[in-house]
Amino acid sequence: MVEVRPLDLAGVFEILAPRFGDDRGFFSETWNKAELAAAGIDVDFVQDNHSFSAARGVLRGLHLQLGPHAQDKLVRVVRGAIWDVAVDLRPQSPTCGRWIVLEVSAQRWNQIFIPRGFAHGFVTTEPGTEVIYKVSAPYASGWERTLQFDDSTLAIPWPVSAPELQLSAKDRDGLSFEAVLALVRRGG
Repeated sequence: MVEVRPLDLAGVFEILAPRFGDDRGFFSETWNKAELAAAGIDVDFVQDNHSFSAARGVLRGLHLQLGPHAQDKLVRVVRGAIWDVAVDLRPQSPTCGRWIVLEVSAQRWNQIFIPRGFAHGFVTTEPGTEVIYKVSAPYASGWERTLQFDDSTLAIPWPVSAPELQLSAKDRDGLSFEAVLALVRRGG
């Protein structure tokens, strides 16, 4: 049975799926809709994504989709490890502007569930890291925004120093927390 642990921001959970192994390898049921719905995570996922990062220090995010294209995410690592970050952007939330971090790794075999209303990103802490994540809405480029990973208001202490980070241009040029929050409040 899957273990669901609430984290410090409402709606964000760590999920631990058991692995059953023998001399051939292992089996693990990583998602069970009925079990997780009983634990308060009732989501219809519509797409699976898979990313590979060759080096330590690859930073992806902080991403979000606005309005009707907002996404719930279930993130797991099948090889390597990440330092996963979720930033609360729900304007009515008492924790709006707070962030949470969870190490997600193939070794720990844990997952993180991030509900819609959060920006999400991660940095790889091991080379050769592969991340698989489910989303509840398809990618919609016109509704995607990037929150600046090093926004001074948030002051997220990334575990990899700035000179070592590898980012896309989109992730390097993200919007400030205040600008993203204003877009969220307007609905897009």
